[in-house]
Parts: sequence; structure tokens; C-alpha cells
Amino acid sequence: MGGLLENYDEQDNLLWGEIKAHLLSKNPDNKHLKAWLDPIKYIKTKTTDQGPTLVLTVPSDFHRNYVIESLLDKIFIEMRMVYPKALIDIIVNHSEKDQDVSDFLEEPYVNQEITDPLSFNSYPSHNKLPNQGDKKKTSYLDPNFTFSTFVVGRNSEFAHAACYNVAKNPGQGGYNPLLICGPVGMGKTHLLHAVGHEIAKASPHLKILYLQAEHFLNEFISAVRNKKTDDFRSKYRDKVDILLFDDTQFIGKGESTQEEFFHIFNSLIDKKKQIVLASDRRPKDILKLEDRNRSRLEWGLTVDITMPDYETRVAILRYKAELLGMRLSEDVVTHIAKVSKRSIREIEGNLKTVKMFSELQGVNIDLGLTKRVLTSTESQNTITVDEIIKIVSDHFNIKLSDLKSSTRAKTIVVPRQMAMFLIKKHLDKSYSEIGRYFGKRDHTTVMNAIFRINTLHAKDLDIRNHIEDLTTQIHNITGV
Repeated sequence: MGGLLENYDEQDNLLWGEIKAHLLSKNPDNKHLKAWLDPIKYIKTKTTDQGPTLVLTVPSDFHRNYVIESLLDKIFIEMRMVYPKALIDIIVNHSEKDQDVSDFLEEPYVNQEITDPLSFNSYPSHNKLPNQGDKKKTSYLDPNFTFSTFVVGRNSEFAHAACYNVAKNPGQGGYNPLLICGPVGMGKTHLLHAVGHEIAKASPHLKILYLQAEHFLNEFISAVRNKKTDDFRSKYRDKVDILLFDDTQFIGKGESTQEEFFHIFNSLIDKKKQIVLASDRRPKDILKLEDRNRSRLEWGLTVDITMPDYETRVAILRYKAELLGMRLSEDVVTHIAKVSKRSIREIEGNLKTVKMFSELQGVNIDLGLTKRVLTSTESQNTITVDEIIKIVSDHFNIKLSDLKSSTRAKTIVVPRQMAMFLIKKHLDKSYSEIGRYFGKRDHTTVMNAIFRINTLHAKDLDIRNHIEDLTTQIHNITGV
């Protein structure tokens, strides 16, 4: 069959049965999960250049779509625990009668986390994977969030490089802790998971823990109530080699929790265990964060990840479209990129919305359909050029007239260049159009201004802090 072998493997069939049973046992309160999992059957294993692929069947296109959208990531995680190189292919067997799952659609099984992030599966060793029986404990890592699937742009290249360096040299150099800062939906969690995957690949003996601050807070409260604080401390201080901590901005919620976080942080750093954190806000902007925790978070390296520019949004769209099997014309890609200015999640959400409408109406995706579907997004109220200029003038306490004047004083020039940079970033105006707002300056002046701020942003801490503060004010107006 041209480099492809297919055969039924009883061991793989048993493995699939174990995976289904384990998913159900970890989610005993989800009464609908069984209805979706039971009809999924193993039929064969394909051996390709990419590795072994387990072929699973479902009874209908509807069932397949639901499994892919809502269950496949959970199945894939379980599979990779015991069969690291295996892939999954789900096909429809129309000869089977579909189980009636319409009664279960009100409470679908979506995004249910693994109960204990330090627990590990007790599957029997797979006969194709020698020495895999004694698997080390690892945390939940999304198989889709790797360095190879992260689209790097000017908005994220420094953050990406820092994360990759940490993944290659955990606990070494001046990157501990590494703090990734940026607004919601920019790829911070993706980078956290990518670090975990890369370290696990190079050093499978290390114990990697990914968790969100909210989970940490709830777990600590539970430990206090049940008088198990010693177990809680031991879990985080003694049983973790790599800590990937998400949504750090919520750590300021409780004094006792901050006390535990402080000591866990110190313990791991003293033992040269790597800590990577993600936060929507910089430490100085986290409400009620104690000074000692603020200084700890700022101890290592802080990197920013911001909204991608137009070119990067186009690259992300093309990559996501390829994953979804969508062929998009250039004008469609251009339109989605131009109206998706708030976050990477919005980009992906708009793309999936267009895909869904195309499938429901049975029509091809063209610019007309895309504009109709995304009308609300396109017409959504956003910030104006004048509002951005006003934010910058207020931030630096300078007059609007000075900002738009021809003066070359440094106290005016740099804020003016920042305003041009922010207008281009958030409103995607042309260089000539931006120039008209600042005393009819030509497009080359605007291009040079934006290039200068981009350059300073990468190496000047004061400029970076100003840009971050201004961006936060803009996001407060746009509702992001």
C-alpha cells in the first residue's frame, strides 16, 4: 500500500478499552460521557511514516464532529501517556446505528480537567513500548500546544525565544522564574504547555506540573479544611521539578495562600527547580499582591506577549485554516485578519464561525459569506484614533496640541511615536492615514516612528512599561 501497513492489533483494541474505562472512572459525575464514548470502536492500526495510527470508528458524522471538537484532546492525552508516538484517526462507519445522544447535548463533556495533576495512569505496559511500565508523574499538557504549533511574530518572538531557552536549560541561567505577561488570549498558556512538552521530551524523568492559580487557591482551601496542609506543602515543594503556573494574576486573592505560594516559590528556586508563570498583568499591577511575592515574580526574566500585527494574524489564520482543512482565498484571509484585532482566540473563533456557517448552508467560503457572518465583529465598537492620542497625552501629561505639533523636543517626540505605534497596532490604519492625524506627516515618518518604538520596546524597560500601561488602558476601553 505504498509505505502504509494496516492490521488489527488485539493489544491496541484492549488499550482503547482501557482508555475509555479510565476516562469514565475519572469523570464519574458526567452522566453523558458514556453515551459518547461507548459507540467509539477500534478497528485497526495503520503504520505510516509519522508512526502508528489507531483507527477508531463512530456511527455518524454528527458523532465524529462532536468527538473531534469536545473529546479528542482528552483521548489524545490518555493515549500519549502509554503510547507516546501513536496518532488517532476517527472515521465514520455508516453501517452502524448511531446511538441517540440528543438528550445529552445540554451538558456536553467539555474541558473537564484531570482530577489530580500529579497522578499517573495505571495502564499495563504496551507491548510496542518497552520500559514504559514505570511512567513518571506528569501534569496535564495539551498535545496541541507545542513550540512547533506556535506561530511566532514580532509580538511574541522574545517570549518564544525565552521559553525555548528555558525548555532547553531548565533551572539554569537567569531565567528562573520566567514570567510571561500579556492580555487574555495571546498565547501565554500555549507557551507554558510548549515548555512542558519540550522538557518532557528531553528529560522524561522530571516531574512536570501545570496548574492554574485558581486550582492552587481552591486546593489550599481544601487542604486547610481537611487538615492536610502538610500533604499540600509536600506535593508542591518535594514532588515537582518543573512548575508551570497559569493565571498568576489571581494569586493576590488571599493572604494565607500568598504565604504558601511564597514558601513554595522559595523552596523550588533554592533547589534550582524551574518555574514558568503566565499572567494577564505585570506583578506591580496585581491587586493585593504582597511586596515579597511581587519581588519574587520580578526576580528572574519577564517577557511580554501582545496582540499580533496584521502580518502575523494572517500567518496564524493560514495555519489554523490548514489544521481545519479549510482552503481560503486571499481576500477571505485578509478580511478575517483585519476584523480580528482583539486576541488570537478571536482570530480562531471567527475562522470557526465562518467554517460552521459554510457547512450549515452548504456553500463555499467566499468574501461575501465571510462579510455576512462577521458583520457584528466588523461593526463592533472599538477605540478611535483620537481616543488613543488622548490616552497617550494624558499618560505623559502633555497637551494634545503638542503631540500633534512639529516640535522635536524628546519629551514630545517619543510619546508621539508611541501614539503612532499604538494606532497602527490597534486600528491597523495605513501609514499615510496615521500621518494625517499628526500634522500631515508623510508615511515614511510614521514608518520610522513605528520601527523605532518596536526596536526600543525590545531593549528599553521604560519604553516597554509605558507601552504596556497604555495598552492596558486601550484594552479597558475596548472591553478586552
